[in-house]
Amino acid sequence: QVQLVESGGGLVHAGGSLNLSCAASLNIFRMYVMGWYRQAPGKQRELVATITSGDSTVYADSVKGRFTVSRENAKNTVNLQMNSLKPEDTAVYYCNARPHSFSADYWGQGTRVTVSA
Repeated sequence: QVQLVESGGGLVHAGGSLNLSCAASLNIFRMYVMGWYRQAPGKQRELVATITSGDSTVYADSVKGRFTVSRENAKNTVNLQMNSLKPEDTAVYYCNARPHSFSADYWGQGTRVTVSA
């Protein structure tokens, strides 16, 4: 069982920055993949960025060049640095972890990000 706790959400003006953190309840060193998803009002949850145990990353096209996902294994955290935020980035951001390629996904409770125009 993996528990994930997100932090760092809030209200920011367009063009601003936020850094989201996800603290895991166990060692993430060999975690198969971790990442961030988001869900805007009235929309389905979508992938934002993921990072594997080998530090390979995947980004949604809409955030490439603006967001950076990283792992801090010593702190068991995964971070999402979000720059040049846009109103369309407004959503609840969820941390995700999959310990193995064949295991179920674990989710945090979400942290809300609001970007004003």
